[in-house]
Order: sequence, then C-alpha cells, then structure tokens
Amino acid sequence: MSSPSIDIELDSLKDAVSMALEYAKTLGTSGAEVAISKQQGLSVSTRMKEVETVEFNKDGALGITVFRDGCKGSSSTSDLSKAAIEQAVKAADDIARFTSADPFNGLAEKSLMATEFPDLDLYHPEDISPEELTRLAVLAEEAALDTDKRVQTSDGASANAHSSVKVYGNSHGFLNGFCSSRYSLSCVAIGEHEGGMQRDYDYTVARKFSDMTAPEIIGRKAAEKTAGRLGGRKIATTQLPVLFSPEIATGLMGHLVGAISGGSLYRKSSFLLDAIDTQVFPDWFSIHEDPLLVGALASSAYDSEGVATQARDIIDNGRLATYLLTSYSARKLGLSNTGHAGGIYNWTLSTTGQTFDQLVKEMGTGLIVTEVMGQGVNTVTGDYSRGAAGFYVENGVILYPVEEITIAGNLKDMYKNIVAVAKDRDLRSSIRTGGILMDKMKIAGN
Repeated sequence: MSSPSIDIELDSLKDAVSMALEYAKTLGTSGAEVAISKQQGLSVSTRMKEVETVEFNKDGALGITVFRDGCKGSSSTSDLSKAAIEQAVKAADDIARFTSADPFNGLAEKSLMATEFPDLDLYHPEDISPEELTRLAVLAEEAALDTDKRVQTSDGASANAHSSVKVYGNSHGFLNGFCSSRYSLSCVAIGEHEGGMQRDYDYTVARKFSDMTAPEIIGRKAAEKTAGRLGGRKIATTQLPVLFSPEIATGLMGHLVGAISGGSLYRKSSFLLDAIDTQVFPDWFSIHEDPLLVGALASSAYDSEGVATQARDIIDNGRLATYLLTSYSARKLGLSNTGHAGGIYNWTLSTTGQTFDQLVKEMGTGLIVTEVMGQGVNTVTGDYSRGAAGFYVENGVILYPVEEITIAGNLKDMYKNIVAVAKDRDLRSSIRTGGILMDKMKIAGN
C-alpha cells in the first residue's frame, strides 16, 4: 500500500511530465518522451563496530528526449518549475535541430505501449532510523568477528534503505509511474593465518525490510567464506570440471545478456550473431523471463520506453528463442521490439534437481570457482580467460582453497558444456540461478 506522501509525489511528477510533453508539442516536434526518477535513502557504514559514515541522499531529475524528423535531442533538469522544464524542452529541441537525422530514431510503436499495470508489490516503505541501520551493521560485524579465531578484523559493514519513484510519459499518450523500495546489508571480513591474508563478504537485498537475511547470518557467512580461503595454493596446469558458485554463475549468464542485446548485434560485436533458433546450450537447459513476478528485484510492467513487458523464454530447450531489443535496435536490425529498453526481468534458469552440495559430490575431482577477476572476456569471439579463486575437490570432497589461477575457454563451448544447474538458486539479482557445473575447462596454474 503506497503512503499518502508518495501518492502526492507521484501525482506532481506526472504533472511535470505532462507539462514537458505539452510544451514539446507546441514546438512542433514529431515526438517526445520524458522520464523522471526521484530517490531518497539512508546508508550507514561501520568498521570494527564503530560508525564510519551516515549518508542521507535525496535527488532526482527530469530527462527529456525530443524527435524532429529523425533527428534527436536530449536534455535534463533537476529543477521542476514550469520555467525550468520549458527551458529543458527547448534545449532538447535546439539540439535536435542541429543533429544528423537517423531513420531508426523515434518512439517505440504506439501499439506496443503497456495498457495494464498490475500491482507488483515493489514498494514497502519503512521509517528506519540511522540507529537501526547502525545496529544491523554492528550485529553483522560482531557475528563475523565471533565466528572463527582467524577472522579478527572486519573491513566494514553497510546497511541501506532506499526508496524511489519513477514516472515515464511520451507523446503517444502513455503516462505512468510507480514506487519501489530496496533494503540491503553487507559485511566484509578479513582473515589471517600463517602470514597469509584473505577477505570475503556476504550480503542480503530485499524489497521488504523484514525479508532481509538476519545480520548474524550475513556476518557469520562472511567470516566462514573468508576463513575457508585461508591457506590457498596454486594447482598444476590442467583440465578439470568447474563448478561455478551461484554468484559467479550469475555473471556467467550476464555475458549472454550482452551477447544477445540489440546494441551488440547491430554493431556486429557479439559471438551470437545470427544465432536465433540455434542450439546454444544443452537441450535440457532453459531460461524463462518473468517481468511480472510479484515482489521480485527486477519486475516491471513496462520498459523504459513504455513498451509492455511479457513473460517469454530466452532459451528454450537449449535453443536461443529471442534477442533483447529496444525500439532503435529492432528497427536497425529489421526485427520486432522485445521491450528490453533498460535491461532484463527476472531470468530464472532451469535446474537439474541437485543441490550445490550434491553437485560437488557428483563432480568427483574438479574445481569450485567462488571468485573471478579481470576483464578477460571477448564478447566478439566469446573467448573467456579470467583469474580465479575457489576450492580443489577430489572424490567429491573439498580438499583445500585454490588461488592465483586462470580459467579459460570459449563461451560458446562453455554454454554447450554445462552439465548441471543446482536447484538452490540465488535470488539476489535479475538472474536467478544455482551453481553451474561445466564439463571441463582449461586451468592455468603452476
């Protein structure tokens, strides 16, 4: 249920958007779109159980884009007075008059605009004090420092409470807005053993304050992960099965997002050009997108161009079912807009039914990867080479931590060689997946 103050804010922001669109119309533009977002939040960080920073932020801006016969101009203002808004619209129009025409510019088609706006349960306001956030951060640190005697130092904890209101409108007559909230807590622990030091972290994020994982659990996990990494060693250069932890598996699928996004495709900078309806993953593997998932972190009834979002399969039995297209990239490629201006919505990977721990046992001898470093991913060719750390496994048992190694492969092969996906999914991002087991990867060590 939205609070009265936010309802008033939403109405006033809609009025500002309407005002900008009306003025753009009087200037004779061929189309215009306006977006406003306002955020406010409180963040507290502690270090060694002492408050380090308390930050309160409240900001927002109106951004307008106008189109004039294929030419485009944009400007923004944080002042929402009538004079300032008109000045911003005029500035965008002046820019449009002096830019080169691009036949692919323009609003998304009117027929694609969202017309239904279900309550996705994204907004749960709480009046949270700096003292309460400080208490959570200190509890997380205390738990981290009490978990393992080798973890005597904290690199800090951070507790955050944020809410935002967003309004979008365009000259098709589309005008809508919604509110959202987000709460998070993280803790970083530092461990030391026989002269070696390691650090690791854990975090929680939720729409509802009460849905966050308890600070004691976050602190304990941060310490356990840190302690587990102490005494890391290299292994000999080899080829082994690799099990990506859920956090790293999320990033692995993030490369897929980039590869099938319209911008990469029309620039011909993707290893998945012309890959629609081709086998990219094993035939048991699917990814389903659900933008209307109630209460989730990446839900929305429409994209940042007002286009209605819809549930769809991204990967269907291993085959690439769709690209991710905005109005511009769709026109440029001669394809249909998929409503992905602004990102993806709650991707859920299919699983093979095992837990992460069961996959460790099934892997036999291999490597668990819990951290990757560096930017060694070539999105044009799919070549993948990154520094990594994790754990060496033999006969299904973790033997010791591993560090200072490099894992390498090609994403095309890596995706096809996925053997299993664990059922215990990480729900803290827009890609919801468990650990991912690869058949084999090259590992460079000693």
